[in-house]
Amino acid sequence: MKKMPPIAKIYEAFSVLADGRIKLEENKATITSSNDEKQYTVVWNENEITSNDNATVWQGYPGYPVIAVWLMKNRISYQKDIIKYFKNINWHEINKQNKRDYQKGIEDILNALREDNIDTEKIEEEVNRIYFAIENLDFKIVRKINN
Repeated sequence: MKKMPPIAKIYEAFSVLADGRIKLEENKATITSSNDEKQYTVVWNENEITSNDNATVWQGYPGYPVIAVWLMKNRISYQKDIIKYFKNINWHEINKQNKRDYQKGIEDILNALREDNIDTEKIEEEVNRIYFAIENLDFKIVRKINN
């Protein structure tokens, strides 16, 4: 049985794409964290994927760097017009302020978007669709500390 990520990881992956913090190679990608302090490496081979981000290594579910790769490589489709709303978000700081309550951090972001009259229902529907796509994706997380 696959371990699923918190839904918040999809929002964090959106920010990776919005900020262009991903460098894609043939079977490898480098992702920079939202506060520019860390670099993560994602490596894949067919349906096996590994990453050195904490979620993937320690929790065994696909972390936001893995999800960003799947989106970037169109392994999971996404509505590109939604991505722009997640530009320049320092998730590290948001998660710290909310004591790692990821859902609270998401609500803060969505509330700010609502104040700007952005249709957050459309965003949440897309995130739920992507979550369902991850659930149905054929993948195996390979947990390695160094890659």
